[in-house]
Amino acid sequence: MKARRNKKQLPSFRKLLKTSKVKLENKLKNKQFKQQSTLKKYRKEQRKLRQAVKDAVSKKPIPLEDPKDKRRGKRIERKEEEEEEALPLDMMDEDDLQLMKDLGQRASFLTRDLSSSEPVHTKKRKHERIIDKYEKIPRTLQTSPEKELIHLLPIKDKSGIIPQTREKPVIDSNKDEEDQEEEMELEEEIIEDPVRELTIEEHLIERRKKLQEKKLHIAALASAILSDPESNIKKLKELRSMLMEQDPDVAVTVRKLVIVSLMELFKDITPSYKIRPLTEAEKSTKMRKETQKLREFEEGLVSQYKFYLENLEQMVKDWKQRKLKKSNVVSLKAYKGLAEVAVKSLCELLVALPHFNFHNNIIVLIVPLMNDMSKSISDICCEAVKKLFKQDKLGQASLGVIKVISGFVKGRNYEVRPEMLKTFLCLRIKEVEVKKDTEDINKPKKFMTFKEKRKTLSRMQRKWKKAEEKLERELREAEASESTEKKLKLHTETLNIVFVTYFRILKKAQRSPLLPAVLEGLAKFAHLINVEFFDDLLVVLHTLIESGDLSYQESLHCVQTAFHILSGQGDVLNIDPMKFYTHLYKTLFKLHAGATNEGVETVLQCLDVMLTKRRKQVSQQRALAFIKRLCTLALHVLPNSSIGILATTRILMHTFPKTDLLLDNESQGSGVFLPELDEPEYCNAQNTALWELHALRRHYHPVVQRFASHLIAGAPSEGSEALKPELSRRSAAELFEAYSMAAMTFNPPVESSNSKVKSKVLQGDSFLNEDLNQLINRHCNEVVTQSPLDFTKYLETSLQ
Repeated sequence: MKARRNKKQLPSFRKLLKTSKVKLENKLKNKQFKQQSTLKKYRKEQRKLRQAVKDAVSKKPIPLEDPKDKRRGKRIERKEEEEEEALPLDMMDEDDLQLMKDLGQRASFLTRDLSSSEPVHTKKRKHERIIDKYEKIPRTLQTSPEKELIHLLPIKDKSGIIPQTREKPVIDSNKDEEDQEEEMELEEEIIEDPVRELTIEEHLIERRKKLQEKKLHIAALASAILSDPESNIKKLKELRSMLMEQDPDVAVTVRKLVIVSLMELFKDITPSYKIRPLTEAEKSTKMRKETQKLREFEEGLVSQYKFYLENLEQMVKDWKQRKLKKSNVVSLKAYKGLAEVAVKSLCELLVALPHFNFHNNIIVLIVPLMNDMSKSISDICCEAVKKLFKQDKLGQASLGVIKVISGFVKGRNYEVRPEMLKTFLCLRIKEVEVKKDTEDINKPKKFMTFKEKRKTLSRMQRKWKKAEEKLERELREAEASESTEKKLKLHTETLNIVFVTYFRILKKAQRSPLLPAVLEGLAKFAHLINVEFFDDLLVVLHTLIESGDLSYQESLHCVQTAFHILSGQGDVLNIDPMKFYTHLYKTLFKLHAGATNEGVETVLQCLDVMLTKRRKQVSQQRALAFIKRLCTLALHVLPNSSIGILATTRILMHTFPKTDLLLDNESQGSGVFLPELDEPEYCNAQNTALWELHALRRHYHPVVQRFASHLIAGAPSEGSEALKPELSRRSAAELFEAYSMAAMTFNPPVESSNSKVKSKVLQGDSFLNEDLNQLINRHCNEVVTQSPLDFTKYLETSLQ
């Protein structure tokens, strides 16, 4: 009955659990056995070393008898036996004799027991026993090596679990030693072969071949990755490993090619979303093959992209530290070229992949390089940041860059390049504010509910309405436009950081070279500043102007900033900026009249903000004074500056119609015009005339002539003296740029004079006077008579 039960009964869970425990125990035993075997090997080696040392002692056996009780007769017998056994000295070679003598001198070293720490020349103790001395002699035992056992899976039988083991095969050490000896011999043979030195031409040909092979290899890998990125993502690692090229002939060139190739590859194969790391739950869930393949591709892409960025960072660091590596493959001179290529690649990735992983890490790398001592690298980084600001519609990437730049400027105590702060001028914050207004006016359309459709629309109309709404939703998703609130929030935070940076510089570093960039930035974003800061900011700007430490360009930026503040939200404030009007009127004649035209464009922008846009706050006396001074200024500047100034004068005459009294010779009111007075309100400009326009009518530039004639006629909008549309519809700043003399050419070009009636060509004689012609003819027609020349006659008279 018991046998039957055993046959029918299935193994219970407890028994299965026992077998699993046995498996675990066997694994543990195997692990412990391996550790013990390694320890045994180590002990054996130590024993062998000790045995070899003790063998030297056992060469000369020590007798068991007590040396004190030695008899004289036995000594004599032993000496005789030794003499019989010893060879005669005549039969030994000189070399053998010398060897024996040397061994005799070193006998104390050979017979010494090295295991003891006793000195060499110590006296033997009396109580030392002979048996103890004999026991000190090492014994050699031939023991067979212990067999190592491997624990296998157990076998389960009726009787129970039977453990299984197997002997570990012993590797013959003699064969390994022979193989090592053969390898050493081969290496020696290879080393002995002399390497032939190549000539310069052969070296260049060899280098060209190597470079061509590397180029083909790079191209093959890149094309394979582009053709199927998901399947060939592992080839990115192979391509990236070429960044560590060790061949000194082509190392620098190959590394540059690989940097650029990888940069273009990442730009092409990178998805349009950020790849996030998977959670533990996502890793454990089952998925389809396509999903698994996509995940492997994403993980491989992110890891290789990270390693690539680390390699670029290391190249830049190597160039900064200027330290040669142990391999010495790349020279110190080549470090800069590699660093430039690495920085260009980083800048390209900064602009092309603002949405992808590690974008903030790239920003942290690029921002310090914007302040680099090397102008080329600094310009590359600044241009990349400007490009990023211009194309960033949402503002997320711009905010990240602004944060890092602000922290860097503060950390360097405002001792940075002005170009870093000039990049702020490329921010797209103004455009977003305009979009906000239009979106507020045109609110998004709301879709009808099902009940509304059922009440108002028929069945067919409902069907069409449903299809129309579906299409609108798809278009809205395809547009992928971010919400206005998010944009406004990001831009508000960005502007706060920008203004904090600007205000810190105005407060702490007023004599810094960053001040012009700060004032220019404030002039651009002044309409977005909070009203609470207006009073303090105007006071600071006026203090800067009055200090006299600013250049002319910087003082113009101060004036421009002040009026931008007042033209925006500052209209509500009751502030009279008369001191800024006085400053600009006083400094107009300081404009550069040379080829640089420095400050003219800023002056035109200031006049537009100060006079045209604030026409209600400007008095007639002030307008007359500025028009008179501008016409005087137009006489001594370059043609494009004159055109811009006369265009501004035309706009002012249209804005303030009563200023046409300057075209009349009769004076208005009492007083005399005082051109040297710096106060525009009290210079009596109404008592003068614009005589400068008559001088400008004879200007060599045709457009200046046209503007002067137009203003003398009273700046009419119709008639013969009216301007053409291409001149009248353009602003003063646009005309200034359009007729620029920067290319050192006359703009517009001078027309060649081709007269229809050809004038009679005069001969050479017709240019001479009649009397002169007669004299020439008479001398030419005279017959020349040859007479002998007698020099002696004149010589004698001179001697007397």
